[in-house]
Amino acid sequence: MSAKPPALLLVNLGSPDSPQTADVRRYLREFLSDRRVIEAPRAIWWFVLHGIILPFRSPRSAKAYASIWDADSGEAPLKQITRRQAEGLREVFGDAVRVDWAMRYGQPSIAARLHALMAEGHERIVIFPLYPQYSATTTATVVDEVFRVLAGMRHQPTLRFVPPYYDHPAYIDALAESVQAAMAGLDWRPQRIIASYHGLPKTCVEKGDPYERHCMETSRLLKARLNLPDEMLLTTFQSRLGRAEWLQPYTDETLRRLAEEGVENLLVITPAFAADCLETLEEIAIAGRETFLAHGGENYAVVPCLNATPTGLAMLATLARENMCGWVS
Repeated sequence: MSAKPPALLLVNLGSPDSPQTADVRRYLREFLSDRRVIEAPRAIWWFVLHGIILPFRSPRSAKAYASIWDADSGEAPLKQITRRQAEGLREVFGDAVRVDWAMRYGQPSIAARLHALMAEGHERIVIFPLYPQYSATTTATVVDEVFRVLAGMRHQPTLRFVPPYYDHPAYIDALAESVQAAMAGLDWRPQRIIASYHGLPKTCVEKGDPYERHCMETSRLLKARLNLPDEMLLTTFQSRLGRAEWLQPYTDETLRRLAEEGVENLLVITPAFAADCLETLEEIAIAGRETFLAHGGENYAVVPCLNATPTGLAMLATLARENMCGWVS
């Protein structure tokens, strides 16, 4: 057995190197070229991606990234928070675990961090995809990339993967605590709570992807944990791309409908995201607020992701420790 302690590699989706259009375009090209993310025939999709999506979406996405970009660090919030999560777990585990982090798309790459950990002598590595609910478009892409890297290694590490944690008691408890803390800080009471998850084309679920089922189970468990009536917490899906049908109900349409039906006070939580990012900070906190208020809503608040809060770190540590059984006491 290696004398070096095991390593824990946190992996999140990624972000562009800057909010400039060229960097956003490069990031989107890598992301949307993944066969797991877009399952369209390659020849057709190449022309759609390079002829339509990248030329038109890149400037719009760059503007959205600019609205949330941290000018002091020069980084997107997702990278900042993932780094802080790794730093927080280093404090939790001390010298017993080497904690590192990577991005599935962009930098630091999974390949670079795996090679670095092996070069340091860490031959036992736990991969932690930071996606609570499994989807082939997220979790599976991490697994694919890890094994692609290993295929080129003569000396391969022993690997474990943290499984999806959509129904783990530690995760549900952490979500519930974050909702309760957010509500305690409001001077108004929500009439509805929306649990907004990242969207997925409906065809993916029809082919066997368990993502929708995982999302619904997270909502069910969270609702029970908070002791909410059925009509109080609504599950919706955001961030759709293209004209195909995605999982419904759509978040933006639900925000509009609730406001028009007379709901004045709304709280939104985003349980599919382990760290705040473009989809939570811009799409939900900024654009979502504008939609709700423009159609008659009065009060709107978003529960921050678990991020690197003490509650979030304790949850991540619990999951990591469970998957290092026999490696770490």
